[in-house]
Amino acid sequence: MEIRVAQHGPHVVVLTIDNQPRLNAMTRAMMVELGRLWDELQGGPCRCIVLTGAGARAFTAGADMSGDLSAAAETARIVNHALLKLDEFSKPIVAAVNGDCAGGGVELLLCTDVRAAAPHARFGLPEVKWSVYPFGGATIKLVQQIGYVHAMALLMTAELIDAGEAARIGLINRVVPAERLMPWALETAERIAANSPSAVQAVKRQISATIAEHARAREALDQALGDRVRASAHFREGVSAFREKRQPRYE
Repeated sequence: MEIRVAQHGPHVVVLTIDNQPRLNAMTRAMMVELGRLWDELQGGPCRCIVLTGAGARAFTAGADMSGDLSAAAETARIVNHALLKLDEFSKPIVAAVNGDCAGGGVELLLCTDVRAAAPHARFGLPEVKWSVYPFGGATIKLVQQIGYVHAMALLMTAELIDAGEAARIGLINRVVPAERLMPWALETAERIAANSPSAVQAVKRQISATIAEHARAREALDQALGDRVRASAHFREGVSAFREKRQPRYE
C-alpha cells in the first residue's frame, strides 16, 4: 500500500496509487502521504503531475472502507487535503484513469485538470447505497464540472457509468486505448510543461482558488450533513452490508 513517485524527464512527476488487492483504495496513511506529496510538489520545480492507479483494474476505489470510517476534525482535514478539496493548488494534474474510479476516487478525479480513461474504466459514486455521505467534494464540485442533471444522476442512483458515457457528460476529456493511456498522459503533461510555468500556474491557481472559495463556504454544512448521516442507524446498516457483501436493508 503506497503512493509511488517517479520522475519523467525534468518537469513531469508521475504519482501512482498502489493498493491493488483493494482496487487501489486509499487508507488514512496513504491519504496522509498523498497530502504530503501535494505539498512537496506545490513547492518544488515540477511543472505538471500525472496521476494514475497501479495495475489495470482500478484507478482508485476511494477510501478503504475496511479501515477507519470516522470523520473527526483531524480525519476530515487529512481527507480534504488528500483530495485537494479546499486547496488553492497551482500545479496542473493530468489523470490517466486506468480502471474503475469510484467514490472518493471520483472526488480525487475532480481535483485533476485534463483526464482520459481506458475503455474498460467505470465511474460512480456509490456512497448513498451504503449510507455514506460523499464529503470529499463531490456534492460541490461535480455540479460545477458536469452540470446539475448529470451530477445528480451519479450522486443519487449510485450506478456506475462506462468510460464512453463519462466522456459524453464531460467527466473526462476522452477515452484512450489502454495501451496508449500512459503515453497519452505523459505526452499531454510534457505539452503542458513546455508552456510558460508562470502563466500555466497562474491560470490553475485562479481557477482552483475560485473552486476552493466555494468549497470553503460550504464546508461547515458539508461536515454537519456527514455527521448526521454517520449518526444514523442507516449508516450502521450500510457499512455492515458493505463489509458483509450483501444488499443493505433500510428500515
